[in-house]
Amino acid sequence: MKAKLFIALLLLFMVLPADAQCAMCRAVLESEEGNSTAKGINNGIVYLMLFPYLLIGGIGYVIYKMKQKGK
Repeated sequence: MKAKLFIALLLLFMVLPADAQCAMCRAVLESEEGNSTAKGINNGIVYLMLFPYLLIGGIGYVIYKMKQKGK
């Protein structure tokens, strides 16, 4: 059980760089100087991708707890 918890925490806190822009957005934003807007938009896209995963994880956790309580 401790190994599963360790792996889950490791995967949760592992940070990998992600470029989430579509090809058209990237082409337009790379043409500007400094790329500060491109970095901001990319960070916003990655931030918005987080919430669906949190919702699904929360629902999965609630279902898991309900099944454990039923046993």
